[in-house]
Amino acid sequence: MNTDEWPLGDVLQAWRARVTPEDAGLATYGDRRRVTGLRREELALLAGMSASYYTRLEQGQSRNASPEVLDAIARALRLNDAERAHLHVLAGTGPARRAIRPPEPEQVDPALAGLLAAIGDVPAIVLGRRTDVLAWNTTGHALLGFGTDRDAHPNMAEMVFTDPHQRDLYVDWPAKARAVVGNLRLTAGRHPDDTMLAALIGRLSMRSAEFATLWADHSVQACSTTDYELHHPLVGRLTTTQQSLRSLSSPEQILVTCTAPAGTPSVEALALLALATGRDRG
Repeated sequence: MNTDEWPLGDVLQAWRARVTPEDAGLATYGDRRRVTGLRREELALLAGMSASYYTRLEQGQSRNASPEVLDAIARALRLNDAERAHLHVLAGTGPARRAIRPPEPEQVDPALAGLLAAIGDVPAIVLGRRTDVLAWNTTGHALLGFGTDRDAHPNMAEMVFTDPHQRDLYVDWPAKARAVVGNLRLTAGRHPDDTMLAALIGRLSMRSAEFATLWADHSVQACSTTDYELHHPLVGRLTTTQQSLRSLSSPEQILVTCTAPAGTPSVEALALLALATGRDRG
């Protein structure tokens, strides 16, 4: 049995390393530790299972863990909801995967394209499964893709890690980088046979040491509503709320909108950006 094909083992090791015995309420009695975080037997104790069974599970020698066992491990590791779901997917107890098909280039969902056209000057983009920009309106491109060809349809993850404009745009660039990698981790768990996604991860790992470090951490993070402070070259400092709307007909695609509370300087900055770039009427 090839344990190299058991991604759950690497994930569990990385997550064990994040939790110290003190965090878990375990006594160490000053012993010298050769591992960072919890030992296997300590995690097994916290999860209420034998150390030998947990070891077999982590090493891929036992691959039939029940949902209850996985939930016990998740509680011991203090996983959030996204991490817990990711654990179940990797162990094969999550939603059933569809039959493997060769990946195809994504086309923007017509309903999302219509919504993108209807929201006017609100900066918005449509992202595909692999964070490819499938469409964006004029203000969405001006805000999030400044310095790129609007018709090029770049990959947003690649932009965040390799485009200097993105590092300058996000005041807390590390937070944005972690969010991008965490979302890619979730996608990779759901689609382990997506060769185009694997190629993207490989390119980013080669081109960005920061991406490689974050990827090795095995952290996961679902798309959520998040405030980002931006420093835009045309309109200066502003804070936008980025939120994602998922298509029911094409659930792998999301519409990301960027808004700001009424009456704030950030609203004025977005309005100025719309005036400076011209409204998308196409």
